[in-house]
Amino acid sequence: MTEPTRRTLLRAGVLGAGVLATGALRAPLAGASPLVRPRPVLTHGVQSGDVTTGSAIVWTRADKPSRLIVEVSRDESFRHARRIRGPVMSPKTGGTGKVRIPGLLPGTEYHYRVVADDDRTRSEPLTGRFGTAPLPFSRRDLRLVWSGDVAGQNWGINPERGGMTIFSAMAARNPDLFLHSGDTVYADGPLTETVALPGGRTWRNIVTPEKSKVAETLDEYRGQHSYNRLDENLKRFTASVPSYVQWDDHEVVNNWYPGEILNDRPEYTEKRVDVLAPRAFQAFHEWHPIDRREAVDGRVYRHFRYGARAEIFVLDMRTYKDANPSDRAKPGHILGDKQARWLVDALDRSTATWKIIQADLPIGLTVPDGKDIEGVANGLPGAPGGRETELAWVLSEIRKRKVRNVVWLTADVHYTAAHEYSPDRATFQDFDPFWEFVSGPLNAGAFGPNTLDPTFGPQAVFVHAPPAANTSPADGFQHFGEINIDGSSGALTVDLRDATGASLWSKTLQPQRR
Repeated sequence: MTEPTRRTLLRAGVLGAGVLATGALRAPLAGASPLVRPRPVLTHGVQSGDVTTGSAIVWTRADKPSRLIVEVSRDESFRHARRIRGPVMSPKTGGTGKVRIPGLLPGTEYHYRVVADDDRTRSEPLTGRFGTAPLPFSRRDLRLVWSGDVAGQNWGINPERGGMTIFSAMAARNPDLFLHSGDTVYADGPLTETVALPGGRTWRNIVTPEKSKVAETLDEYRGQHSYNRLDENLKRFTASVPSYVQWDDHEVVNNWYPGEILNDRPEYTEKRVDVLAPRAFQAFHEWHPIDRREAVDGRVYRHFRYGARAEIFVLDMRTYKDANPSDRAKPGHILGDKQARWLVDALDRSTATWKIIQADLPIGLTVPDGKDIEGVANGLPGAPGGRETELAWVLSEIRKRKVRNVVWLTADVHYTAAHEYSPDRATFQDFDPFWEFVSGPLNAGAFGPNTLDPTFGPQAVFVHAPPAANTSPADGFQHFGEINIDGSSGALTVDLRDATGASLWSKTLQPQRR
C-alpha cells in the first residue's frame, strides 16, 4: 500500500484498530478502559437531497450506534437554529442515517449542522447547506449540473492527482441542484492499486477491501458507496449542493435485468441477479439522500417541481426492463407499463415551462450487451421494436397531449453529446422534435461514440469522445453538463463541460407555448 493511500484511509477511519472495514461500524479499541467511551465519528461527510418547497433530506454516517441530530438555520451562526432528532444510525443501516427536515421556507438557502449522539457523547459536528425549491409561480433563475459514472473501469480515487477533482469543478459553478444520472458506483468493478498509462505513466488507486472484489453481500455493496465518499472533492460538493439521484446498472452488475443468471461471470459465487439486486438496492438507498416515501412504489422514479420554470422527472430504466436477449422486433419494456403511464400523466399535468427528464439510459444510441441489446435503441431500421415501442408510446402521447418543452438528460455511455431528434429524419414520426443531452463520465473510463439508431431521427450535433476505449481520467475526457434557465424569459441554455469546467459546446433553447 502506498503512503498517500495509507494516509487517506487513516483519515477516513478505514484503517486502524478503531474500524473493521469501510462499511463496518467501529469495534472497541483493544486494551481500552471500559470506562472510556470513544465519541462517535462522522466518517463520510454529509449530503442533502430530494429538496421540495418546504423540506429537504439530510444524510450522514457514524462509526458507532448513535442518533442523528440535525440543526438547521438560515444563517451560518446557527444562533436561531431548529433542532431535529433523526433516526439511530446502527448496523441495521450500515451506520448511515437520514432525516427529512420539514417546515422550511420555499426558495431559501439553509445551513445545517450534523452530530451523532450516543446518549453519553457527541461527535464533532459537520456542516452543509442547501436551498429549498421555489414556489411553483416563482420565476427564479435555475442552474443545475448533471452527470454519472463514478469509479469505473479500474479508475478510482487517485490521491496523486488530487482525487476526483471534477466534483470541485462542478462546485465552482455554484449550482442549485445536481442530477446524478446513475452508475453512482461500480459494484462489479474491482480496483487495483496501480494501472499502467501510455507514455510510461502510472495511475494509482486507493483500494479498500470492498473494492478489491465484486460486490455480492450487503456489506460489500455498502462498501462500494463508502469508497466514493472517501474523496474530499465529492464530500465538499455534496455538502454544498443538493441532489436528485437515480441508479443504472453498475450499482448491481453490468447490464443487469430482472431474472438474469450470471453463468458467464465466474467471479460471482451468487449467480442470481434477483438475489443481488435487493442487496444493492438497500445499499443504494442507505447511502443517498433519497426519500423512499416520495419514490413511486418505494423504488427510484419520482418527480420534483422547482419554481415556475422547471420540473424534474427522475426515471428508473433498470428495474422494470425486459431481458437483454429479448426479440428486438417484438414490443418490449424499459420503463414498464406503470412507470410509462406515470411519466406521461405527470408530464401532462405539469405547468412548469421546462419538463426535464432525468434518464439513466439514452434513447437513440445503440448500447450493446455482447450480441444482445442493453439500452432502448434496438439497432434495427424500420418501425419501433423491442424497448423502442414503449418510448414510441411515450413520445406519441407527449405529442397527442401537446406537452411542450421536454428535454432529456442522461449519462451512461461515458462521453458527452448533444442529440437533436426530428420526425423528419425518423422511421417513426408520431412525435414532436426534442433534444437529448448526454454527459459523463465523472470519474471512469471514457468510451464512444456509440452508433445512432434511426428510429426516432437523432442527429449528433456535438460529440466529445476519446480516441480509444477506456481512456483514463488523466487524459481529458471526463464531463458534466450544466443547464441554466433564465427566470424572466424562460430560455434554457445547455453547456457541455469538461472536467475543468470549461464549456465545450453551448446551446440556448427558447420555450414554446402549449
